[in-house]
Amino acid sequence: MNLIKPDKLKPGDTIGILATSGAIEEKENVLRAKYFFESKGYKVILSDNAFHEYRYLSGTDEEKIEQIHSFFSNNNINAIICMRGGYGAIRLIHKLNYELIRNNPKIFCGYSDISALSAMILKKSKLMTYWGPLAQSDFGIEQPDKLTINSFFEAVTSNMLTYNATKPKIYRNGSAKGILWGGNLSTIVSLCGQEFIPDEDFIFFAEDLCEPVYKIDKMITQLINIDEFTKHLKGIILGDFLGVDNENWLDELFNEKAKELDVPIIGGFNITHAKSKITLPYGAEAEIKNTQLNLKY
Repeated sequence: MNLIKPDKLKPGDTIGILATSGAIEEKENVLRAKYFFESKGYKVILSDNAFHEYRYLSGTDEEKIEQIHSFFSNNNINAIICMRGGYGAIRLIHKLNYELIRNNPKIFCGYSDISALSAMILKKSKLMTYWGPLAQSDFGIEQPDKLTINSFFEAVTSNMLTYNATKPKIYRNGSAKGILWGGNLSTIVSLCGQEFIPDEDFIFFAEDLCEPVYKIDKMITQLINIDEFTKHLKGIILGDFLGVDNENWLDELFNEKAKELDVPIIGGFNITHAKSKITLPYGAEAEIKNTQLNLKY
């Protein structure tokens, strides 16, 4: 892949906080996130629809698309951090101007529902984005998590990263190389029917929240049933599956898939909806070495 890499974040840069998905639940957190970045010397712009409510969404699709395009085309904005996840990003994928995004590369960061945008931007714009913290739930809380903050700034200012599984679960050991691709499992699966799978070898990463094991099984099986997925899959790294109904069943499922797929599957990385999370360059060159993930970009 001819990957386009955004410029690194520099002191004094401007950060745009963008509402792409669910309506904001805690306005004070967004204002606190704005102050957080300003206190570190960055300039901050909030999207015009930051506090809009359209049913359960942060404004209409048209409002969101206009703001996404405005943020990418604004040469004064150096990085975009999404406000929150939830639901709504998948409504935008057919309305985005991917050429505009490709021609105006910049840091774009978020997780959860934002995985839909990251996957499609990688596929159609060839732009490396970041799976990482959100304004409302990470930067805007009263005591931001140190690992989360440090990992974010390291990721957006570096060219290489190494992460080790903090609570390693080895379903199948080994080494593998490919670009890093994946995200929130249920969001990635919601893209089925689109052209969303990379055209080259990849290491798939996944996490989810409050999904029973049978649904996790169904979602992984749905991906495995896609020829392009299994053709390019070289390894899997797993984050948290918070609120799962049966941990033993989950382990059995991943052991079963490790045998079926015959690729390394390693769990226990801080890829999560929980407070403490790492930031991942989405589309970067990745290598699994036992319980270590090496990234180069």
